[in-house]
Amino acid sequence: MQKSIVTSEGRFRYGDVSLHKDLLKPGESCIGGGMYYFEPALGRMLLEGRSYDFGRVKWTWIDELVLPAELADVDIRYEDIPLSSFAKVRVEGT
Repeated sequence: MQKSIVTSEGRFRYGDVSLHKDLLKPGESCIGGGMYYFEPALGRMLLEGRSYDFGRVKWTWIDELVLPAELADVDIRYEDIPLSSFAKVRVEGT
């Protein structure tokens, strides 16, 4: 399934995995997650819901969200609210 998480270090991860914890690297912890859907025609990624294991993303626990480079030009929204409303957003490597 298409799942996403935010690590306690503020890194956004996503992928087609069975469990949200499969997106974590060794030693990392998670502050929440959910599902994602792409809308290619609009250049948008929609995040919604919650992780069964980690719950909804606890946005107040991070100051900066780091996105993977491949999402640099994608309009990402959490329950239709731009991510920049929750935290400062930076693309990895910038």
